[in-house]
Amino acid sequence: MSRRGTWLRRLWQLSTGRFGVIVVIVVLTTALVSIVWTPFDPRQVEISQRWAPPGWPHVLGTDGSGRDILSLVMAGARTTVLVAVGAGVVATAVGILLASLGALTARWVRESVAVLVDILIAFPVLIIAMMISAVWGGSLWVVIWSVGIGFGVNIARVARPELRRVLHSDFVLAGRAYGLTPAQNLWRHLLPNVAPVFIVQLSWGMAVAVLAEAGLSYLGFGAPVTEPSWGLVLDELQQFITVHPLSVLWPGLAITLTVLGLNLLGDALREATDPTLGRRARSAPARTHVPEVVA
Repeated sequence: MSRRGTWLRRLWQLSTGRFGVIVVIVVLTTALVSIVWTPFDPRQVEISQRWAPPGWPHVLGTDGSGRDILSLVMAGARTTVLVAVGAGVVATAVGILLASLGALTARWVRESVAVLVDILIAFPVLIIAMMISAVWGGSLWVVIWSVGIGFGVNIARVARPELRRVLHSDFVLAGRAYGLTPAQNLWRHLLPNVAPVFIVQLSWGMAVAVLAEAGLSYLGFGAPVTEPSWGLVLDELQQFITVHPLSVLWPGLAITLTVLGLNLLGDALREATDPTLGRRARSAPARTHVPEVVA
């Protein structure tokens, strides 16, 4: 069995890994299904059906405008997947670029990139989003770029020492002696050997993206009002939480489960791609309680 098949099998054996994989599959399936079908039009307003309790045909009830909450949650999954995938692509590009510059270039460039990464890490995602939205206005692209840049810097900080470690491996030195250029060595040897680090960091970054999209949409920097979003639904319903608490429960539960699933998936990926963690846990001597002898 290949190395990839081995850690995928190890990932599924972990309870946290199974939970994370199932959550990701459910969210992706919901987002894809919502493209072609939702129980009701999420933008359709029916005043006569406002605040309908959970039941048939409105399984999760309706909001103050009569919109079906299940349809809103399903349509909001599309926004969540778009932001998570888009932020992941941006974070990967930023992380690989900064990590490569910080590990494979001349010393003065490496040190300059390290200082730049330390400076960028000091900027929270919200500040980056506000700076970008000040120029281009609030939109989903603001969330994607702000989260992508913010977490791409974190990926670079983690991946840079890993690239430096692999850079001095025998197979990299052999590739250099064979005549491979630095770019070819990076693509053929360095990136495949640090891919598990990227994958783990990306899963955590996507969890941050989901949470950031909800928070930024809640604050008005994210999805436009015409685009269903879990953060916008929470923003519209939170003022009625004491009167209709169930209406707020469903989008909040969707955000919580998605973020929890991605975080647990990241933890499981870290353990699955680093088998020494499991071996160290199994080989650790069991601590026995020795009763204190009283004279």
